[in-house]
Amino acid sequence: MKVLSTDIPDVKVFEPTVHGDHRGYFLETWRQDTFREAGGQQQFVQDNQSSSGQGVLRGLHYQIQQPQGKLVRVISGRVFDVVVDLRRSSPTFSRWVGTELSAENHRLFWVPPGFGHGFYVLSDEAEFVYKCTDYYAPEHERVIRFDDPTIGIKWPLRQGVETVMSEKDLGGRSLAESELFD
Repeated sequence: MKVLSTDIPDVKVFEPTVHGDHRGYFLETWRQDTFREAGGQQQFVQDNQSSSGQGVLRGLHYQIQQPQGKLVRVISGRVFDVVVDLRRSSPTFSRWVGTELSAENHRLFWVPPGFGHGFYVLSDEAEFVYKCTDYYAPEHERVIRFDDPTIGIKWPLRQGVETVMSEKDLGGRSLAESELFD
């Protein structure tokens, strides 16, 4: 498994080695030793899976208490996945990194605790799975607007495809109004 660096040092992309032949393929989706060597010291306590249709945009989500680290991947379809550094004391505060995750590229994206996370579905449908370092705590969940101009995410929104969002995500706050990490 290759570990790829991003413009934010704490955020990593894991690219598994895929072994394929006439029967199909095999790959390791998770190795604790590789994760630790890349700087990940957290333990995972919860796995989640979601399914979304084309044009669905989820995020930017985070938990102000019980912050979750997430190791995310797509098992069906394609998404544009984004993380934003929400740690005020970080040299990369308010910067974002995005990457395409797909069933074809098998990549995993590490979203450290203290980061906001969101994704946009590029394919007709996408199934998304993630390992979390803490339990979901809805009372601590916060949402920052996906289109906050201070952050300036360049979402690859598709022409002619309606962007579909939840009421919660539509009601997200600006970065300036949001409760953030020190």
